[in-house]
Amino acid sequence: MLAAGRQRIDKWLFFARAVKSRSLAARLVTGGRVRINRDKITQASDQVKPGDVLTITLERRILVWKVLAPGTRRGPAVEAQTLYEDLSPAPSKEETPDIAAPLRDSGSGRPTKKERRLTDRLLGRD
Repeated sequence: MLAAGRQRIDKWLFFARAVKSRSLAARLVTGGRVRINRDKITQASDQVKPGDVLTITLERRILVWKVLAPGTRRGPAVEAQTLYEDLSPAPSKEETPDIAAPLRDSGSGRPTKKERRLTDRLLGRD
């Protein structure tokens, strides 16, 4: 019998809305992208309990969540946020580029060769 307050990691990730489906949660775990208290896990049946710290590697983000409670259902986002405390570091300056796309008039079509050369010269791609 399982101890009270414990839950499978794939169910918990699904209830906490880290992923869209439980099968995606299981795939995330078996792919080695989830750690419980700094230990890499490879089975979706591993258990989490309140107080555990999860490190989840998603496509372009690293989430660090502290488990506050096991989930009972996949409810609204507000309910899901009560399951964890977000300990993720703020995104660094390198992760958020400040380079804006060059502005062109709407409907002006593709850039001409001359405009392309000017753009390349501006970006240092001579």
